[in-house]
Amino acid sequence: MMNGDCRQLARFLSRLWLGVMLMLVMLNTALAMVPVSEAQQTDTILQAFPDATRVAEKEPLDGDDILIRRVFAGDKEIGYAFNTNDVVNIPAYSGKPINTLIVMDPDGQLVATRVLEHHEPILLVGIPEQKLFDFTDKYQGLNVTDQVRVGAGNNENVRNVDVVSGATVTVMVVNEAIMRAARKVARHLNIAGLSKLAVIPPATVKPDVFSKADWIQLTGDGSIRRLALQRKDIDEAFVGTKAENQAAKTPADAEKEFIELYYAPLDIPTVGRNLLGDTQYDWLMGELNPGDSAIAVMGEGEYSFKGNGYVRGGIFDRTQLQQSGKVISFHDTDYYRLDDVYIDGFPGFREMAIFVIRDQYDFDPGTAWQLELLVRRQIGALDSVFTSFYGDYLTPEQYLLRPEPVAPVAEAEPEALWVSIWREKAFQIGVLSVALLVLFIIIFIQDVLVRYPRLMHGLRHGYLVFTVVFIGWYALGQLSVVNVFTFVHAFQGDFQWDLFLLDPMLFILWGFVAMTMLLWGRGIFCGWLCPFGALQELINEAARRLKIKQYEIPFAVHERLWALKYVILLALFAVSLESLSEAERYSEVEPFKTAFLLQFNREWGYVLYAVALLVINIFTRKVYCRYICPLGAALAIPARLRLFDWLKRRKECGQPCKVCANECEIQAIHPDGSINANECHQCLDCQVTYYRNDKCPPLVVKARKRAKQQAAMAKIETLDVTDSAAVPNA
Repeated sequence: MMNGDCRQLARFLSRLWLGVMLMLVMLNTALAMVPVSEAQQTDTILQAFPDATRVAEKEPLDGDDILIRRVFAGDKEIGYAFNTNDVVNIPAYSGKPINTLIVMDPDGQLVATRVLEHHEPILLVGIPEQKLFDFTDKYQGLNVTDQVRVGAGNNENVRNVDVVSGATVTVMVVNEAIMRAARKVARHLNIAGLSKLAVIPPATVKPDVFSKADWIQLTGDGSIRRLALQRKDIDEAFVGTKAENQAAKTPADAEKEFIELYYAPLDIPTVGRNLLGDTQYDWLMGELNPGDSAIAVMGEGEYSFKGNGYVRGGIFDRTQLQQSGKVISFHDTDYYRLDDVYIDGFPGFREMAIFVIRDQYDFDPGTAWQLELLVRRQIGALDSVFTSFYGDYLTPEQYLLRPEPVAPVAEAEPEALWVSIWREKAFQIGVLSVALLVLFIIIFIQDVLVRYPRLMHGLRHGYLVFTVVFIGWYALGQLSVVNVFTFVHAFQGDFQWDLFLLDPMLFILWGFVAMTMLLWGRGIFCGWLCPFGALQELINEAARRLKIKQYEIPFAVHERLWALKYVILLALFAVSLESLSEAERYSEVEPFKTAFLLQFNREWGYVLYAVALLVINIFTRKVYCRYICPLGAALAIPARLRLFDWLKRRKECGQPCKVCANECEIQAIHPDGSINANECHQCLDCQVTYYRNDKCPPLVVKARKRAKQQAAMAKIETLDVTDSAAVPNA
């Protein structure tokens, strides 16, 4: 490449960089949230209660660390107002709580909800704040006794609030904070039927109560329950969603049976023995551990209640139970095939299964529970919407033994939010864990794999596609320098592991990156696990195959440009010392949120910036990674303590051989042949060349010498044979 071309490219990059960054700074400044003042909060409370004449100052409840404001109409107490931060402390994605005002009437109804302050980076610089405000508005009219889920559900016993795309963790924290704070205040005020509760031990099944019965009798008395759905029921549930256009085309199709389910607990002898027979029932009871329960689910129709999710991820993603706000999911280890049913009058079903409810869920057979059937519709390559249908079950009293309640105690706190998030993302966690194990093996046996260039390149390109599609777009597992700042600042305050456990994908990735960074350096992440880096590499690889001209920056210029990312990192870190939220806004120098979290669905300035980086990458590989990325710089600093350096070099490398240095697309190999480990992305191309005797010059020379020696030896042997043949026998 000519020096003139280099200068033109450098001028173009610098002008584009300055222009786009100026535009991003202007956008970020406009997006900052101003906290709601006390006067504005009072106005919100008065608007919620038009008859109110006075709003009292904050006061503690029962000496507890809970602050509320009472609302009066004359001398009559007509409501209560409180901030979630004054009741519970649940950190969100940014590490700080999302403070929300809740206004509640004496019946426990939420009259008004309003976000007072937040520091969520994905809202400040990605998703409009209005989406968060609209989300909290949906709680108006709900009651503290309602079961509220973020996601989907159409059962009257479970209230649904739609998730904000790209901010799942944030809205789950908001839901948890609002409902937990409201219930905690209601218990202290003894309203909505909530108070300090008596502990009622779970009921037990009477093991000796058995009577012979047929299918008609057990379905008739409610021992076996039924859930039947037609296609029109499914279509109605998806009305108002992006999947409503998949409705049945004709009235006849709408009347078709979608699924007919029958379900019943098997550890009740009258149900289990009649269905399974004595031998199979005794076997099943022997398989159950103390505290376990089992149910039978039998279905007919076009929809499978099992699906195939348990094959991919070990979890049944269509069938689960709910009881008292708990979600009970089933894994492949909780499943048994049900082949033989012996009850008289049994109609037969296409699909039958036994599911075991493990003792960890504290399942109570004496409390009502619901069978939840999840129905999903695909609306794109990666996106889908789903809804739920519920079948109720209440065990007939003749089968139960109920113990007496014990002394009243305060209601126990629900399980940590991160536990439920990890349970819901079991499939993603499983796939990512296997993928990271595969990557560890690839790096560990690299000396073997690089001897097979086609296999090595195939593995690498396949893994890069997985990184972009699964880690980036599906699991939203793109790491960010914001995570680094959050971690550093967490140590300065009240460090809580719960904060980092809220996103299992990021937690697992950071754990793996930390391990490999200390073993081999930053290259494992930058070269294999960074979705934006992988996307750049795949685009550039396609450009090279299409013979698009590549521009290589002179090494002297490159050596000065790669220091720019360290300057950006230090500037962001300095800003974070003053204000973490400001640093989060300026960290939009990373195009990660645009490309993966929001999938280019945001303001045009951010999209232009991300697309410009990808377009530049067509002509020069990974410009962003090499010169701009503050995350790469942050990883390179501790990576200097790496324990191993497995990249092999020869004494001829650099002098005179420069093959690897010329072929390294990110210019991590110096002209003298040494590898700059802080810039190396561990693509292993130089190691492939290291073992190729048709490409590595020192090996080529050795091969030629060996060939000459073999030719000379062959010639000598030929002469010896000829001379021997010319001498007559003695």
